[in-house]
Amino acid sequence: MTETFSAVRPERDRALDLLKWLAMLSMVLDHLRYVGWHVDGLYVPGRLAFAGFCLAIAVNVRRSVSRGMPTRMDWKYLAWLVVFSVLAEFPYRLYMAGEVTTLNVLPTLVLGLLAAQGVVSPSWTARLMGFVALGIGVAFGEQLMFGAYGVLLPTAFLLVLRGPLWLAVVPGVVCLLSNEWPKIIDGMLWGDPISIGALIACLVGPFLGLALLRWRPGFRVWPMRRWAYLIYPLHFVVLFTLRRILMA
Repeated sequence: MTETFSAVRPERDRALDLLKWLAMLSMVLDHLRYVGWHVDGLYVPGRLAFAGFCLAIAVNVRRSVSRGMPTRMDWKYLAWLVVFSVLAEFPYRLYMAGEVTTLNVLPTLVLGLLAAQGVVSPSWTARLMGFVALGIGVAFGEQLMFGAYGVLLPTAFLLVLRGPLWLAVVPGVVCLLSNEWPKIIDGMLWGDPISIGALIACLVGPFLGLALLRWRPGFRVWPMRRWAYLIYPLHFVVLFTLRRILMA
């Protein structure tokens, strides 16, 4: 039996592109806290960034299944993440000097992608790689940004992607656990508004992301293609330069 493929490219998912842009904006806002301004409140919208990236990974993995390719690893997607994981580490450490306790976020997303692909693929290779990725997340959680729960978050999104919106509570809890949940909960108990806001962002962010994907924007959204990987390392360089100017 032969397969036929349409020569017409599928329509761009504007809601997904919008999700990626909002996640990127949240990330930049979060990192503005280290420029030198007293903007600790940006920690709250910053909790939406990682969840947005993980949701985008879940959508891409689910899309490969819906296109009838569940047995194939998305090597190109994986390769881009690995390459920029390496390229981003130096500017990340340059800008976050004094704050660095983990690798940059991309290695966590690489492991999260492998884990999610292992869940949906009947290929034993993909399943084994997913299991190994999860094992690495557990064994080296302290070296990974967002830890082992961060590796699990794309899978948590994948499992509820097509279910009712109330199931967003599952990735919401995983999102909270992947963040500094002991500090967040302790601060919330003391009435700290930033901790309360961070708790709400972690729990509600996945719901908002899933709801956004079910919306069809009536306006044009600039497509976020492979060039967008450059934003991650370059934004550290730009913010580092801004900090040096402010401190001059």
